[in-house]
Amino acid sequence: MAGSTFGNQFKITTWGESHGKAVGVVIDGCPAGLALTESDIQYYLNLRKPGQSRYTTPRKEEDAVEIMSGIFEGRTTGTPISLIVYNKNARSSDYSDIARYYRPGHADYTFDAKYGFRDYRGGGRSSARETIGRVAAGAVAMKLLEACGVKICAYSKAIGPVSINPAHFNAEDIFNNPVYMPDMQAAAEAEAFIAAQMEKQDSCGGIIECRIQGMPAGIGDPVFEKLNANLAKAICSIGAVKGFEIGDGFSAARSQGSVNNDAFTTDTAGHITKATNHAGGILGGMSDSSEIIFRAAIKPTPSISRTQHTVTREGEPIDIQIKGRHDPIIVPRAVVVVQSMAALVLIDALMQNMTARVDYLRDFYKN
Repeated sequence: MAGSTFGNQFKITTWGESHGKAVGVVIDGCPAGLALTESDIQYYLNLRKPGQSRYTTPRKEEDAVEIMSGIFEGRTTGTPISLIVYNKNARSSDYSDIARYYRPGHADYTFDAKYGFRDYRGGGRSSARETIGRVAAGAVAMKLLEACGVKICAYSKAIGPVSINPAHFNAEDIFNNPVYMPDMQAAAEAEAFIAAQMEKQDSCGGIIECRIQGMPAGIGDPVFEKLNANLAKAICSIGAVKGFEIGDGFSAARSQGSVNNDAFTTDTAGHITKATNHAGGILGGMSDSSEIIFRAAIKPTPSISRTQHTVTREGEPIDIQIKGRHDPIIVPRAVVVVQSMAALVLIDALMQNMTARVDYLRDFYKN
């Protein structure tokens, strides 16, 4: 299977299946000398692990990470870093029925169409559990970005019809509620909405917003390696994502150039900046030093308890009720996945930018 490797300079390969022995990631290209421990990675894995509230799957997994290689005396060695998380609470029998039919909203049919064979236990490689490797690698990327002065903040912007009020925004509240919203009033309303869907044996989706501060101007490229294009690919590679926008996004289609253009100015220190940020921090595929803002639309969880219509592998129509342990909403646990994928794109772009100008090379290597 191709397509499990991501990145150019900072490169990751995720591996494993939802009901296999373990899942994990190999990171290649991490510079030597970065202080790194399992607890640095575990913090982020804890944000996505199951069983933390009534709004996540009751599957109980500690998701405890182990560093298998690439670290010596608490620092990266510059060699590949291998990270593993063992699956300890898989119940494959819950999925035995779906071997013969295709679940609506899942990759069952397309996986069969491509390979003629699939691991039906929890979706196998198509499972959201694959994102453990992304988050583990993203934790390393975020530690590198922190050393470069880059900060990433992701959160639930909307769940179903409930959106946060910008006037109530408080980043410290994000992880103080089970839906990861920076607005406690909206979080309470969102919880009530989710509970109502659960009563109806249904699920719901939402929007994750990500804000990035500290990116210098000129990171990215003007053609195929645009920073916004790579962010879009990274975020849309997350299984539940069905939409991506940056800056004003789709609302820009209803605007005019005189409104949508961001006027350039200087700040009190004389640095070039923008008066507004409709572009979302990226112009011509390259960062412009202002805050990078993008959003991802997350679909409702496709595994729901209510009766659904589908067909068997032979094309016979049947009605099904999906068994197993599933999240009534994907959005909260996907917040850290979005943050991680953004971090992987940013650190890769920063590393590639080191060869963009001859003076960068000269200044680095001159005696």
